[in-house]
Amino acid sequence: MPLVLHAGNTNKNAFKTLITAEYTGVNVELVKNFEMGVTNKTPEFLKMNPIGKVPVLETPDGPIFESNAIARYVARLKADNPLLGSSLIDSAHIEQWIDFSSLEIDTNILRWFIPRVGFAVYLPQAEEAAIASLKRALAALNTHLASNTYLVGHSVTLADIIMTCNLTLGFSRILTKSFTSEFPHIERYFWTMVNIPNFRKILGEIKQAESVPPVQSAKKPTQSKEPAKPKAQAEPKKEAAKETAKPKVEDADEEEAPKPKPKNPLDLLPPSKMILDEWKRLYSNTKTNFREVAIKGFWDMYDPEGYSLWFCDYKYNDENTISFVTLNKVGGFLQRMDLARKYAFGKMLIIGSEPPFKVKGLWLFRGQEIPQFIMDECYDMELYDWKKVDINDEAQKERVSQMIEDHEPFEGEALLDAKCFK
Repeated sequence: MPLVLHAGNTNKNAFKTLITAEYTGVNVELVKNFEMGVTNKTPEFLKMNPIGKVPVLETPDGPIFESNAIARYVARLKADNPLLGSSLIDSAHIEQWIDFSSLEIDTNILRWFIPRVGFAVYLPQAEEAAIASLKRALAALNTHLASNTYLVGHSVTLADIIMTCNLTLGFSRILTKSFTSEFPHIERYFWTMVNIPNFRKILGEIKQAESVPPVQSAKKPTQSKEPAKPKAQAEPKKEAAKETAKPKVEDADEEEAPKPKPKNPLDLLPPSKMILDEWKRLYSNTKTNFREVAIKGFWDMYDPEGYSLWFCDYKYNDENTISFVTLNKVGGFLQRMDLARKYAFGKMLIIGSEPPFKVKGLWLFRGQEIPQFIMDECYDMELYDWKKVDINDEAQKERVSQMIEDHEPFEGEALLDAKCFK
């Protein structure tokens, strides 16, 4: 008799069990026609899990809920399963990484992702805290994977299955290449794991997110409104009352549907001779003679009527006493600037060989002012002093060139790091 797994066919927590079953040789069937929000509210489902969460595994001995517990159960159905380790210390390390994956990786990915797609209230400070916590966890994982192919030992374990499934949500929905490039060993690990046949069979082809989802308003559950009960003498009008009630529900659905976005004011500006994407390609593709090729190309392309250049200086450099915290702060700023990618190019320099570190930046914006929608949406902007570049001032023009090419030393100091927004 096969075990029956109750969950949707795209649920990453269900994938943990299905991949484990592939390695263990256990027959686990994913229930058909499962509809989240409907199937899991039925009395039959609530008998298996009283709070209606998925997945739930139906076994001959009774149901099991909580995805990690289900995956452990399936793994233990095979005696001496290598997924669970070959020694007490290996087993303990597997449990360690399962807990780490759930509490440090998965939790913080969800704290970042869920508010952005409208299923929780979006708070910029909470998002910043989630990203900082996630980066801290990923840095620790990256260090471990620098000298380890797998999380524990020399083959796939249950810890790898659960870690990969948790990372799958992040990589496919919110962790862009510019974000994960800071963690090269995690990138190597993740893409290796998802292409192992037992993983690929369940996960399919994974494509990395190209952008961070834009913030949406929190979604409210649709509530159907019952029509007022008609008086006895109005009985013939009951059908009419029902008919007028239906559009109210449809209207509620329509409010949740995305409305056509008004054009960005920057799209209404007169055409510019500078094609921003051409400059970004030139910047990215120039590997040698950067000053002669890329910098010269920038000034040849630059259109002072269609674009403006801005210097920015972080207001609170005395707080930048820890290098990785400072780097995370700048990285978070660049991620939140994603909404401006079509209209901007930026360089951020973290300066100094010892704390406190200085953060300075150069930004190219469409138009003659910093776009208002960026000022409104990206709260980091208020943390910097902004000064418009006067390109008729040769000293300022040279400073622009040096910031674009990561010139070192910069203004007499070493660079800790340089980050590009493009």
